[in-house]
Amino acid sequence: MSGRQENRQSKKALIVGSGIAGLASAIRLRRLGFDVEVFEKNAYPGGKLTSFKLGAYHFDAGPSLFTMPHLVEELLEKNILEYVKSETACHYFWEDDTVIKFPADIKQLINEVPKQLNVAAEPLKKHFERSKYIYDKTHKVFIERSLHKLNFNLDLIKAIIAIPKLFIFNTMHRVNKRKLNHPKLVQIFDRYATYNGSSPYLAPGILNIIPHLEHGIGTFFPTNGMQAITDVLVKEATELGVVFHYNQKVEKIIVQSKICKGLETNDSIFKGEIVVCNSDIKPAYNYLLKGEKKPKKTMEQEPSSSALIFYWGIDKKFEELDLHNILFSENYEQEFEAIFKDKTIYEDPTVYIHVSSKIVKNSAPLNGENWFVMINVPYNSGQDWEKLREKARKYILEKINRILKTDIEKHIVCEDYLDPIRIEERTSSFGGALYGASSNDRMAAFFRHPNFSKVKGLYFVGGSVHPGGGIPLCLNSAKIACEIIAKDF
Repeated sequence: MSGRQENRQSKKALIVGSGIAGLASAIRLRRLGFDVEVFEKNAYPGGKLTSFKLGAYHFDAGPSLFTMPHLVEELLEKNILEYVKSETACHYFWEDDTVIKFPADIKQLINEVPKQLNVAAEPLKKHFERSKYIYDKTHKVFIERSLHKLNFNLDLIKAIIAIPKLFIFNTMHRVNKRKLNHPKLVQIFDRYATYNGSSPYLAPGILNIIPHLEHGIGTFFPTNGMQAITDVLVKEATELGVVFHYNQKVEKIIVQSKICKGLETNDSIFKGEIVVCNSDIKPAYNYLLKGEKKPKKTMEQEPSSSALIFYWGIDKKFEELDLHNILFSENYEQEFEAIFKDKTIYEDPTVYIHVSSKIVKNSAPLNGENWFVMINVPYNSGQDWEKLREKARKYILEKINRILKTDIEKHIVCEDYLDPIRIEERTSSFGGALYGASSNDRMAAFFRHPNFSKVKGLYFVGGSVHPGGGIPLCLNSAKIACEIIAKDF
């Protein structure tokens, strides 16, 4: 008994990065009995999932959409994450003055939205049924398990049989255009490709799984903002005995004879049987694993889109806005061509405005709002981001003024920004790409790096590896990796 206990305590897991997948891995591995230490180059945890203040305004810096909260809750035993379920998924705006308040509830949505557009409800109803079908047939096989360690079981058989109905061989846009009965509905459902940094005109139709996550399962928001997710996971991990090292940049993952031995930071060497890398996969191989063979297909994958975000403290309330708002481009296809083909910004960008003060009342003054204003942009490949940011700001202001019938600049009392260069500097994301690789190829999912490696004791989690980017998939990556670790050790 004592021998087993001593052996259990001697096993150490070292985690590179404290993004949400790193935090989830720390909690899971600690509960498996490992001594766990987390190494973070920044002075704060969370990676992209963090926040900051500008004067009297408080902003979520990164992800603003929260789905599948059970993936966070299953990590918590000592702490509680407080959140609310959204009644409205998003407010959609167009240049022709059309405004659609998209209900979160599917039945309400199917009943109300087609009436506004003067079309039949059946195609929309069928579209949600297809989305649920894709989810039901694939989530157990491709999202919750390692794609690279598939066992031939009933779930896999069902997924294989369902392949003709998963729209793998058609683009998302082509499916939506064929199945939906209004161009504005097509544009709304094409938008879901951006949830993993892809183009609906290139990405496969299987991405139509996403509407089910948002409407079939629901969208939520933490009552204290998105930062609360990071806070509660760090608190849980700390109370379990996880040790955090901030301002500790990992310089090297130590490998000897294909066995992981630990890692080297900017000032120390730490030994451990397991290293879980929550760094973006390309920088990991380029800088942390210089002596190891790089996975060619993974390294050559097209990066996802990045983001240009303006954080504006606004001295006015806009009642027409909700928590999530989209001001659509007039030519969606040209916008995605600009991003992925021309590697630049489009002159009429689709603008996303996130106003967390609609929920978190103390994040802005009583008569103000905190605007997180984002457009999709290409990853950094050497563009002049100073010039592009100036152009984008001008385009965004003009679009907001046209659609909301205002002069927004006179209401901006404080401002900051995040662009691909800053994203790369702060989170080590390759080129500032938000989701690792794009899904602009029907085989893209198969080329994502697995959650394990050919080096014994080395594992990978986060948005750049299987199963992909975004909070739910990152949490699943940690779950998959830790299940593999439990079997390996």
